[in-house]
Amino acid sequence: MITFVIVFASFIALLLFVAAFLPKRFNIEKTIVIHCPADIVMNNVGDLNHYRAWNPWQQMDPSSKATITGEPKTKGHRYSWEGRKVGIGSLTLLSLDSKHIHFQLEFVKPFASKAKDNWLFEHWGNEDTKVTWQNSGELPWPIARLMGPMLNKSLNKQFEQGLVNLKKMCEGFKS
Repeated sequence: MITFVIVFASFIALLLFVAAFLPKRFNIEKTIVIHCPADIVMNNVGDLNHYRAWNPWQQMDPSSKATITGEPKTKGHRYSWEGRKVGIGSLTLLSLDSKHIHFQLEFVKPFASKAKDNWLFEHWGNEDTKVTWQNSGELPWPIARLMGPMLNKSLNKQFEQGLVNLKKMCEGFKS
């Protein structure tokens, strides 16, 4: 029994030691060109009434409850969710200008965390828009740091799918 306790304690100590050297922050950034004017693309991101239509995180849990408050495309506009798969959280618009939208992303459950969710919209060619979606936040020690590589892999896939969904949605509205 003592051997088991020593091995288990050593394993935990090793995990804590490894976590101390893993990155303290994460940053995901993905880009896509959408064949649509920037104002249409920005509307679909800045008006959170469209959020569930393109965001893969929200599509994972169709039975989740969503509450949208505030005026679209204005500071304080908020999308809150609660679901079995997606947990509890919210996305709140912080600021918007002619090329950027900045959100605060907050998860309450299953793990409390906050992240910055930033968007850049650049005119690209005639009526195309280059869209960059960036998300960054802290990875608290020790659990979040240990989960960081899995988080990065999952977020990269979700961002790629989200931009493809947004592209289909915007280009469909264009015609």
